[in-house]
Amino acid sequence: GALLFGRMAEKYGRRPILMLNILFFTVFELLSAWSPTFMAFLIFRVMYGVAMGGIWGVASSLAMETIPDRSRGLMSGIFQAGYPCGYLFASVIFGLFYSMVGWRGMFLIGALPVVLLPYIWFKVPESPVWLAARARKGNTALLPVLRKQWKLCLYLVLVMAFFNFFSHGTQDLYPTFLKMQHGFDPHLISIIAIFYNIAAMLGGIFYGTLSERIGRKKAIMIAAFLALPVLPLWAFSSGSFTIGLGAFLMQFMVQGAWGVVPTWLNELVPANARAVLPGFVYQLGNLLASVNATLQARIAETHGGNYGLAMAIVAGAVAILICVFVAFGRETRGVVISGTDSDALPESAIGHRT
Repeated sequence: GALLFGRMAEKYGRRPILMLNILFFTVFELLSAWSPTFMAFLIFRVMYGVAMGGIWGVASSLAMETIPDRSRGLMSGIFQAGYPCGYLFASVIFGLFYSMVGWRGMFLIGALPVVLLPYIWFKVPESPVWLAARARKGNTALLPVLRKQWKLCLYLVLVMAFFNFFSHGTQDLYPTFLKMQHGFDPHLISIIAIFYNIAAMLGGIFYGTLSERIGRKKAIMIAAFLALPVLPLWAFSSGSFTIGLGAFLMQFMVQGAWGVVPTWLNELVPANARAVLPGFVYQLGNLLASVNATLQARIAETHGGNYGLAMAIVAGAVAILICVFVAFGRETRGVVISGTDSDALPESAIGHRT
């Protein structure tokens, strides 16, 4: 999905392909609700996954190329805050409506983003960077970029794998941890989830804004590093208040680091691959991190069902890896996102500074 819709966005524009992307996943969300068999359901979810794979890269390139350079850090945090915001909405909707509408009704509700299409059509402008590149008839071929920037691509895939382990490693099994290890009821788990998703939104916006002052790398590294002293409170404390506080602080740091990612990735990659490469490396990293739940469950099983220990091991390890790998990356604060075909530039100078 990241490759398919990203390449289309390079050729036909960010805005129309984003709209096509939304329409595509809406159709398969609706078909999922009406699945007559499990096999049909599985096929529809695979196709839905293709559509979802394209959203992040196309939307992030449109957002980062459209807003003023000086506001990119803040808007990066707001953009990435959409993930915990959606998670929060989904949790609330599930609690309010699932008993009435069932799983099919939940998939029907999941098609609601289609109502955004008229707004995008009438109110969202096309990326000025893409328009400038089209006017110059800039090269949009992907393979030359991959051949020239393969080291950067490999580096970003690894970093995105660590980031996805960071987020999934602190979220996927957390409700299970609260239920199995602490005996919390679903209502209390929902309250804790609401608070740590609010923290995630605040963290993304805070560190995204901070990155405009101290740089992208420092903001990411500070957020990841500060997650380490939170680990004992988050994974090993007892009582709903202290555990909830630990969850709040942990997601503030985790999604704080994530809040810088959209602008950092878009500033690192060549202009003529901005709609495809960020989304592609993001999804490849996500694929590598898809073993997280199985890995943490296996660690917990070998330690007497201690999910807190399993989550702490994974979260602590990837927090350190993020700090180390990001330290070796290139600082991009001050890079001007222009329509220049940066593929012609050396690997160490993909952007230029103001």
